[in-house]
Amino acid sequence: MAANSKGKVLLADDDPDVLRTFTRVIQVSGYEVTPVPDGLAAIDALKNGSFDVVVSDISMPRLDGLGLLQEVRQHDLDVPVILLTGEPGLPTALRAIEHGAYRYLSKPCENAVLMQTIAQACRLHQIALIKRQALATLELENRSLGDRASLESRFTSALETLYMAYQPIIAWKDRRCHAYEALVRTKEPTVPHPGALLDAAERLDRLHDLGRCIRKAIAQNIKIGAPAALIFVNLHLRDLLDEELYAKDAPLRPYASQIVLELTERASLHECTDIQARVAELRKQGYRMAVDDLGAGYAGLSSFTLFEPEVVKLDMLLVRDIERSETKQKLVESMARLCGEMNIALVAEGIETGAERDVVVRLGCDLLQGYLFAKPALPFVTPTF
Repeated sequence: MAANSKGKVLLADDDPDVLRTFTRVIQVSGYEVTPVPDGLAAIDALKNGSFDVVVSDISMPRLDGLGLLQEVRQHDLDVPVILLTGEPGLPTALRAIEHGAYRYLSKPCENAVLMQTIAQACRLHQIALIKRQALATLELENRSLGDRASLESRFTSALETLYMAYQPIIAWKDRRCHAYEALVRTKEPTVPHPGALLDAAERLDRLHDLGRCIRKAIAQNIKIGAPAALIFVNLHLRDLLDEELYAKDAPLRPYASQIVLELTERASLHECTDIQARVAELRKQGYRMAVDDLGAGYAGLSSFTLFEPEVVKLDMLLVRDIERSETKQKLVESMARLCGEMNIALVAEGIETGAERDVVVRLGCDLLQGYLFAKPALPFVTPTF
């Protein structure tokens, strides 16, 4: 950027007269301008240089303004995009805002309004760059998933780099590995943990895509060579609505007798219809059911009624420092007794110390999971007893 330039502007419009006029107006105001005739040319320009603001017509051949906006967000989270249209409408405006447009202006646009908007956008971009540098200094870079367009891009990258880590569940009395829990991981740095990945899937309404990708990855791991142990597979409640889960060619179906579907109630039970019939179909295929986080406030009596699980898992908050809490000990002892009476296996997860292990075993838990035995790792880690 020239020393006396106020900023660099990428201008895209398929109307030669408009492109020429806006280019002159922006240049006279002290900005460098790169004019291009359509969205694809704008993408090429973005690949070859950086800009402080992108100004684009919405209606263009080959690649329209909204498509350009989505492409921009795959390369740059910070650059403001100003969209112009001669046919303003509420649905288009909402889509522009949803995908991260900085402003949505109607044609004909007064020069003063355009330049004021560009000036504000440039200042915003400069602030964003300073903030990003500060975040990098604090080692917090890329912790925010940003607007919908950038979220789509990062979620897609997360799916493409998704893999599974496995943490053993041990039978303490026999000192053997009883099962492995499959835990989702991704190499996409802007999706720092499984919770962020699941939140992104929920925001984008792509839970089915995530669930299918996870189940496919697990099936591939099993096919390569899984030990003679059960595999716990986390299942969002809404995954029960995905017909692919029940299909004859579903990835996990050949291994159904080895699979425990671990249901986590992040969604309301009322959002899913015919739960009992769906669970019955899964059992018919050979799957077993587990309820996650017993005692965490999610899995209540309704879960037992609907799912009739073969396995329940104690929330790790009940296990943490249990040797110091009589209240936790009474709760866990009661749950262990109840599960025993109902012939339900109880897994105590999150065990990190020998003291926690000894107490939960004394209270009636034999199936144990936690860092004390092994951290999640690529398949399939041998636990330490």
